[in-house]
Amino acid sequence: MGIGTSLVLIAAGAILRYAVHASVSGVSLHVVGLILIVVGAVGLVLSVIWMLSARHRGVIVDRDVY
Repeated sequence: MGIGTSLVLIAAGAILRYAVHASVSGVSLHVVGLILIVVGAVGLVLSVIWMLSARHRGVIVDRDVY
């Protein structure tokens, strides 16, 4: 999951959690919104950690050219 996908999940979850006042039988939209926000936040944190750790992988610091 990338940063963009995480932000979309957070935005969709916030809309369901705070802006939608409809009710669906058997489904709590507020809980679904909260779940989307949490999943998006976890995905965002993991994406940032993965990007920061990818900087240090495979980097050649010093190489002699003959």
